[in-house]
Amino acid sequence: MRSPLNTPRKILSIAALARAVRRAQARGKTVVLTNGCFDLLHAGHVTLLERAKHLGDLLVVAINSDRSMRALSKGPNRPSTPQRDRARVLAGLGCVDYVVIFNAPTPQRAIERLQPDVLVKGADWGPGAIVGSDMVRRRGGRVVRLPLLKGYSTTRIIERIRKG
Repeated sequence: MRSPLNTPRKILSIAALARAVRRAQARGKTVVLTNGCFDLLHAGHVTLLERAKHLGDLLVVAINSDRSMRALSKGPNRPSTPQRDRARVLAGLGCVDYVVIFNAPTPQRAIERLQPDVLVKGADWGPGAIVGSDMVRRRGGRVVRLPLLKGYSTTRIIERIRKG
């Protein structure tokens, strides 16, 4: 017997996700949010996401749109994977409850709209550089910097592939 695919139902618009987050918080659930490009998902990403999930009840992943990634100047051929595919792969992970795509250069508006209880970034981000951290703390939430898994970098993986 085949089970229905839940993955597409995990990818929501910002408006639909904001409603889902409010319902969860009204039931006393802790909402964790992290964000990034997640171009070429690797073990370092998965480890960070699994650790983030343990900080609350629901894990929301906000990903940069293709346009937003190009604005970040990640390189002439980035993103390597289109936004819908990146969202689909992330939504397929058991630790991820919801995925949302944002077009802005930063996730500030998404974070303001979603109002997570916990904001997570990798430890490579300095405390003062984490977008949305002030808003989360003002609401009584917390900002957590998680250690990165050594040796994993999308940019380095792409460079190795290109060198053949």
